[in-house]
Amino acid sequence: MTLDMRRRTSEPTVAVAFGGGGARGIAHIHVVQALNDLDIQPVAISGASIGAIIGSAMAAGMRGREISEFALATVGNWSEVASRLWKMRPQTIAEMFRRKRGQFGQFDIERILHGFLPQAIPQDFADLQIPTKIVVTDYYAQCERICDTGDLYNAIGASAAIPAVFRPVVRGGRVLIDGGIYNPVPYDHLLGLADIVIAIDVTGGPCGNETRIPSRVDAIFGANQLMMQSIISMKLKACPPDIFLRPDVSRFRVLDFPRVAEILAASAPVRDQLKFALDEAFESHAKARRGH
Repeated sequence: MTLDMRRRTSEPTVAVAFGGGGARGIAHIHVVQALNDLDIQPVAISGASIGAIIGSAMAAGMRGREISEFALATVGNWSEVASRLWKMRPQTIAEMFRRKRGQFGQFDIERILHGFLPQAIPQDFADLQIPTKIVVTDYYAQCERICDTGDLYNAIGASAAIPAVFRPVVRGGRVLIDGGIYNPVPYDHLLGLADIVIAIDVTGGPCGNETRIPSRVDAIFGANQLMMQSIISMKLKACPPDIFLRPDVSRFRVLDFPRVAEILAASAPVRDQLKFALDEAFESHAKARRGH
């Protein structure tokens, strides 16, 4: 029996968690495409950092091919990036010096999102087609928080606010930063909401010549990857999702967005991996139903 036929007879529900990892999260597009190919619409989505962006695009009704084409035409195109950044430049001297002391060199993530995200992504959670949970990190409360109502761009911005690169985002009076710091792959917030929970980890890890001393920047980002992998390992031991996949993206850096085409090519196998894993999961679900 084919997967499509099983879906018509048993209809197990699916939820998907898109993990954080900067540009490596471009690989999530293949996950969206695989679900599109199988005509599966998740009943719930969660996301952290780049996962919040791709997850919101899917929840807004965008198909994987649309997201891919948009990414290639924008962040994958140097001239387009330059054009959009130029439009976002400070218009006045006052605006240029509006930043507080210590914030120079950090970018306004919400402003960048408004300049680069597709118009299909709405301003408010209420206008999404699929219920979506975005994970953020509360800097001073030292905990994670879930955003699922209100200003969607503000929530995405907070979840994608990589420290030292983007300024923290304020939401509800709280200072928020990158959601991937506290919960790199937030599948735990989907458990119990669907029959099959999918988790996609694009955190990656330090790679390359093992005798080379990493640069200061590489060491900082690499250490962050190691900490996130430690969090993921503990979560997997405690309560794993039904499907857990790791696209081959470790060779890419967190800000390698101009390498969209390369990332898509390198991570393409995850599309078929997910289809195979879903086929097995649907078969197990069908057997369980027959057993009852």
